[in-house]
Amino acid sequence: MSQEKATQSDLDSIEIQLGRTPRDVHAIAYRCPCGEPAVVETEPRLADGTPFPTFYYATCPRLTGAISTLESSGLMNTMNQRLLTDLDLAGQYHAAHDDYIAARSALGIDVPELEDISAGGMPDRVKCLHSLVAHSLSAGQGVNPLGDEALAQLAKWWTDQPCCENVSGNEK
Repeated sequence: MSQEKATQSDLDSIEIQLGRTPRDVHAIAYRCPCGEPAVVETEPRLADGTPFPTFYYATCPRLTGAISTLESSGLMNTMNQRLLTDLDLAGQYHAAHDDYIAARSALGIDVPELEDISAGGMPDRVKCLHSLVAHSLSAGQGVNPLGDEALAQLAKWWTDQPCCENVSGNEK
């Protein structure tokens, strides 16, 4: 999917969404239907030198809240059991892991510590639906099968109203 450079207004919105200054945002990977950033691409090495494997990072509070509710439902346990028995699903999930690493590597920032590390438990298990959904929203449907499944279960997590207000207090 396409990404776009984050504007100062985007960074201000992300700060409000997260309740803290965003770290090393490379681009906006996905926007909510309301137009606000929902997923960002984060540099694989933070400015302080720390390796950061979570390339796709969900920022929209409505999205992250809905995913947290889904995580508490036991879905991850079911997904992990399926990965053990469904070889086709396991292969698709491993391909999603490879896609994640390739997208991060395309930035051209060498981080040897992250050489075969993606996020969310890929390629062998599910430990964070936030990462998997963020990957699905950013890469598009059909890339991460378990992220797609989780996203489908979220149903409509957005509204037509912005999930945050800009710094001046006016809704975007």
